[in-house]
Amino acid sequence: MSNHPLNLALRFLLEIAASLAVGYWGWQRASGALRYLPAIALPLATAVIWGTFRVPGDASASGDAPVPVPGPVRLSMELALFGFAVWGLISEGAVAWGAILGALAFLHYLISYDRVQWLLSR
Repeated sequence: MSNHPLNLALRFLLEIAASLAVGYWGWQRASGALRYLPAIALPLATAVIWGTFRVPGDASASGDAPVPVPGPVRLSMELALFGFAVWGLISEGAVAWGAILGALAFLHYLISYDRVQWLLSR
């Protein structure tokens, strides 16, 4: 179920939304011209981390693992990113958006129970 095209599309959109939420949080935390630095750097950093630290053989990522990590580490990283994105939105007053992102991320992991089990066993 976790490799169903609709679930993979949801996962991709969640990754983008989480990166944007982290950038929004950075934008709100800074002021003046310095706002651009965290608004650009934080989403880029999340994308680099997301794409670099992988579990070898993860079918949801074409099996590539530039920097191999154990499954529980990867799952913890994903949950931390989504958790930070949800917290960032809520802390900046975008409560509804934070709740929607959190609910969709929870739904994604619920649907992807087979991938979660696979990650925990690696």
